Amino acid sequence: MATPKLISAADESGIICVYKDGNPKIKSRSYFRTVLDVFLPAGYPHTVTRDYKTYQIYDSLQAFSSTIAGLLSSRAVLQGFGVGDAASSATAAVLLTVLQESTGRLATILFAHRLGQAIEPECKFYRFLADIFNDAGLFLEVLSPALPHYAKVLALCASGVLRALCGVSGMSAKASLSAHFARNGNLAELNAKDGSQETVVSLLGMLVGSLFVRYVESPLAVWAWMLALVGAHLWTNYLAVRGVQMRSLNKQRATVVVTEFLRTGRVLRPDQVAAKEKILSWKAPRVDFACTYPRLGEISPSDLQAFDKMEYVIVSGTGGQRIYLKNGASTIDALEAWITALKGPRSVVDEDFWKAIASAGWDLETNAMETGPAVRIVVA
Repeated sequence: MATPKLISAADESGIICVYKDGNPKIKSRSYFRTVLDVFLPAGYPHTVTRDYKTYQIYDSLQAFSSTIAGLLSSRAVLQGFGVGDAASSATAAVLLTVLQESTGRLATILFAHRLGQAIEPECKFYRFLADIFNDAGLFLEVLSPALPHYAKVLALCASGVLRALCGVSGMSAKASLSAHFARNGNLAELNAKDGSQETVVSLLGMLVGSLFVRYVESPLAVWAWMLALVGAHLWTNYLAVRGVQMRSLNKQRATVVVTEFLRTGRVLRPDQVAAKEKILSWKAPRVDFACTYPRLGEISPSDLQAFDKMEYVIVSGTGGQRIYLKNGASTIDALEAWITALKGPRSVVDEDFWKAIASAGWDLETNAMETGPAVRIVVA
């Protein structure tokens, strides 16, 4: 009979399990790890994607600087409302608050209507855009006490709009990112733990910010610190979304994958595409999916004949190429239509190509190509 071997296994949670003679002995975890588990999803890191850690670190840093900057802007808003001014009334401050909240909520409805469907396919862009909205609103709030009455009202209303847009854009994009990070059906728990992390970071930010609002009072000092804090906020937020390795193929990622495949014959993995992906500066080609029904005569009989056996029709015009998906088109059909419109020959997207795409780790079930209303046509 063979002599039993000593086998040990350890994971990043600090739990060590040692097997000797078939009997397991588990060493207890450290106190630090026990405390850390309060803020991390159960089973971390095995129940989240590899990019979760990088994103959360930078996301916490950006939230910390944003909280401090928010306290400085909150003081400016109170000054704009007339706190400390004997000539101001509480009623006027309440009415100004109502006006600010109302304009913000109306902007939220309009933004969700016009751009709601684009947020999930372009969640990295809209997550970063949300903080640009937020910081622009902070600057308007800090500026408001120095403005005359009507200009002050406009600045605070504009700030309310920007902060509202930040809310709908940021929260919607964050929901998509959370769905990406969750690997074990633990989306609800991941969001709950993310809330715990934000609570701790916000508390720390408010404690440090309390010192700022006490000692940073001169206009020059306020603006200097605001520029530094906003710069740190945007930079860490950029690093956070830059580190996310989305597995769904949107327009930009599909273009990067296909371009590299045609050039070298290899399919890039999600982490390799993430390193090439642009957050704000990507220039889309003159190709898009139709978001309205075709006008009379826009799709010619020759167009229908050329794409008779396909689940899409590509129409060329002065504004570029427009893709009309047929009723029942799948995610792969949408991807194939985009590749065909960009590169021409359909021989590129054969069965082996899709197998290589799936093997590289890409999600071929989620449609991230369409960023507007999902228009479908029926060809009789």
